[in-house]
Amino acid sequence: MTLGGFIVLLIIAAICGSIGQALAGYSLGGCLVSIVVGFIGALIGEWLAGKLALPTLFVVHIQGKDFPIIWSIIGAVIFTLIIGLIRKGSRDAP
Repeated sequence: MTLGGFIVLLIIAAICGSIGQALAGYSLGGCLVSIVVGFIGALIGEWLAGKLALPTLFVVHIQGKDFPIIWSIIGAVIFTLIIGLIRKGSRDAP
């Protein structure tokens, strides 16, 4: 993968992570965190789709690498909600 393809992949992951955080109603951080949330969301989403035998809905192909847009957003929502619950629980503790 070239540097240009990698940057495009990072931008798509950041957008998916940002959308996932917005849908969850909880922001974990800035741009770099959105990139990480997007990639983790893609992993969670693809795993969930595989377990439930669901089809891949919308995939972007970047220099031989596939990035599942819809599953990344769904996974980012799930990941953000889990982290939000953990963080909220730790703040409420005495």
